[in-house]
Amino acid sequence: MTTTHASDRLGTDARIAARAAERDGARASIARYYSLTKPRVLFANALTAVAGYFLASAGRFDLWVFASVTVGSTLMIASACVLNNVLDRDIDAIMQRTRARATVSGSVSAVRAVVFSVVLGALGMAALAIGTNGAVMLAGAIGFVTYVVLYGMLSKRLSVHGTLVGSVSGAIPILSGYLAASGRLDVGAVIAFAILFLWQMPAFYSISVYRRDEYARAGIPVISVARGIRATIFQILIYTVAFVVVTLLLPLSGLVGIVYSAVMGVLGLGWIWLGIRGLRARTPEVWARQMFRFSMIMVLAICLMVSVGPLLP
Repeated sequence: MTTTHASDRLGTDARIAARAAERDGARASIARYYSLTKPRVLFANALTAVAGYFLASAGRFDLWVFASVTVGSTLMIASACVLNNVLDRDIDAIMQRTRARATVSGSVSAVRAVVFSVVLGALGMAALAIGTNGAVMLAGAIGFVTYVVLYGMLSKRLSVHGTLVGSVSGAIPILSGYLAASGRLDVGAVIAFAILFLWQMPAFYSISVYRRDEYARAGIPVISVARGIRATIFQILIYTVAFVVVTLLLPLSGLVGIVYSAVMGVLGLGWIWLGIRGLRARTPEVWARQMFRFSMIMVLAICLMVSVGPLLP
């Protein structure tokens, strides 16, 4: 009896251990696929879609439309990011910050990643089709093609202007949110798109400064590699000024008022001042990291202020 009991106990323990291993394996697999969506990029872009919706809705909230554009845009962005991971395997294997990605290590095969991307994209477009309008669906498709093909496959590898092309796709989510709420392409939509387009230039040019050596090793002709650090700093300052000017044009649309203008004006002047400091920076890499960190503050501020601005004076 004792031997039988011990055998049963060992069998039970083995089954428990096997189930635990299966759960751990499933969690690890989910984590690998989730990482392919570039979560930080994904949720930052989804946040701008939410901000675009609140900007155009001006307090009129339709839960169905809001959920559709938020979920649909998030899935479309995730699909594009996954496919970009597949296309960038050769580059990612060289760059230190990306060499551990699942598509580089082989823990997720290229075929499975493509299938995952297709499923995400199909679900995303379905969500947009169910709850939004044709303009939002068109914007989503343009953003996907621009990011995957025009940026990821072509300009990123071939041209110093890759960041410009990529910034188009990065500005699509706020436009999608706006179009979902308003159903029309008006002055407010154009300014909102321009704000996010211009924000990306100093943000990503700053990254190109402090990761210049990595981009050079990977053969990516970013501006800091193709034209040097000094020229890049000038471009960062120019785009920072342009961004601040355009953010202060948004009140002309009648969607936001004095509170928005005051907050964005003060923050904008602070970012310009930091950009000017770059002209005399002894260690451009340190300064560039400061610029990038401030860009994160700016994008969070713009998302908050365009969301609540229509409800404030």
